[in-house]
Amino acid sequence: MPAGDLKERIQKIKLVIVDNDGVLTDGRIVFGDYGDELKFFDAQDGHGLAMLHRAGLVTLMVSGRKCRINSRRAKEMKITKLYQNIHDKLKIFEKIVKQFKMKPEEICYIADDLIDLPILSRVGLAVAVPNAVPEVKQIAHYVTERPGGRGAVRELADMILKTQDKWKAVTERYFR
Repeated sequence: MPAGDLKERIQKIKLVIVDNDGVLTDGRIVFGDYGDELKFFDAQDGHGLAMLHRAGLVTLMVSGRKCRINSRRAKEMKITKLYQNIHDKLKIFEKIVKQFKMKPEEICYIADDLIDLPILSRVGLAVAVPNAVPEVKQIAHYVTERPGGRGAVRELADMILKTQDKWKAVTERYFR
């Protein structure tokens, strides 16, 4: 269980925003011969987001790129809303705060790159993945042990659910 300030921050979280490339994926983008864009997602990350949703938290995905696979994956993970082709992440953050009637301290953002700094500097819980650029890791309240695209989001989801005492209710169906 996280200690002190981190625990207090986690207990306030009602909405989780995840960056896509480099966080939900390992950052690689593969182009096929027919123009298809391929990305690698981690199944445990998806399950973590689904559990957050089941626990009543709002989950959002923000991506600087736009592609069909993002829409498909967001739907599978029960993401509340997907924002694609976003180049001004601060502007979309301000829209999210108003649209979902949240205070910045009730929002968690997990990210990896410079474009994410404006949101990370405003949220109640700023999370970086180990493969993030140094500037992102510097302002993060927490850096996951697992890398982007390889369980970082699941690590965050489990930490939130356990710290908010929602873990047992969300997982009891697996222990019957």
